[in-house]
Amino acid sequence: MDFCPECGTRLILKRDTSGEQVITALICPNCNYSRQIEAKEATPKEDKAASTQELITVIGEKEAKLKTMPTIKIECPKCGNFEAYWWMVQTRGSDESPTQFFRCTKCNYTWRENA
Repeated sequence: MDFCPECGTRLILKRDTSGEQVITALICPNCNYSRQIEAKEATPKEDKAASTQELITVIGEKEAKLKTMPTIKIECPKCGNFEAYWWMVQTRGSDESPTQFFRCTKCNYTWRENA
């Protein structure tokens, strides 16, 4: 992302394919500043940030067997057992409350509640 050196507005990528040659330039929509760039500069860079699905942490069965997680008295919707492990994950925006996950201590059924 580049900014105009004259007015500070974000520059927009424009390609002109008139004739045989492709001309690529960064143009300011505010003051019409223009700077021609090479084609390799114009290719968008890959965002290496992890996707939302990769950021969600769900406790696996192996970790659940360690018995180090806190428990709560709550009824399992699958088997009716009254004890489950619980943990919280921020699955939505930071301005919203976290999601609480439960895993039954008897049948390992996992469910969630949005707080």
